[in-house]
Amino acid sequence: LKVLSRIDSILRSPRAPPLIFRPSKGPVQNYIKENGQGCGFEHLPLTIEMWADQLMALKDLHRSLRKLSLELLPWNTADPQDNRESIRVEDLQLIVDAILEELGNKEKNSQTQSLQTLSAIVSHFQKLFDVNSLNGVYPRMNEVYTKLGEMTNAMRNLHELLELDSSAPPTVVVDSVGKLCDIINKNVTEQVQQLLGTQDIHSIINKLEEHECFFPPFQALIQDLLCLLEISNVDDILPAVQNLK
Repeated sequence: LKVLSRIDSILRSPRAPPLIFRPSKGPVQNYIKENGQGCGFEHLPLTIEMWADQLMALKDLHRSLRKLSLELLPWNTADPQDNRESIRVEDLQLIVDAILEELGNKEKNSQTQSLQTLSAIVSHFQKLFDVNSLNGVYPRMNEVYTKLGEMTNAMRNLHELLELDSSAPPTVVVDSVGKLCDIINKNVTEQVQQLLGTQDIHSIINKLEEHECFFPPFQALIQDLLCLLEISNVDDILPAVQNLK
């Protein structure tokens, strides 16, 4: 009876869980009351067994949290609770709080590093593309993107026109264009030489100088004849002169 009374006083205290006290009902309750032995804790053995299982599970949870702590906090190896028989909820809470604090510090450091990295990227972009203010970063980005697209299309077209592989670098494209220009210039020079009937560059210069001396007076003469004969077509000059005879 003393033991039951002590258990009764403990479990009826404000700190006791509210669900462990279940008053008996019916004839059993009356019989117990008559004999002075009823406290309404007939289900208590099952509850104690459940608590025992939970205490064992608490040890397993503590072991898992310790492994997680060693993974996240490898420098924090001291744990005075490892050799204790009983594990308290407070022990687990300390481990969880340490892990949460470390994760919070890592997140803050990560955000700080990200802001520093972004600031460095923006500053580098401003230096590369001569942008004086942050407001000019986006317009210059759009301009660079547009120019890059135009350059990419131009290089793709040159690769196709020159029959080059798409992986050919820009230097190969420039060399190919230079060779093509040399061939065109050489052909143009030969055609001019054939047209003027000379292979000597000095003769070409002389013929051009003769043309500059002859053509202006000839053009002035033709203009005077057109005005004098009151005609507008060069082909009509000769018929008009013949009619004057």
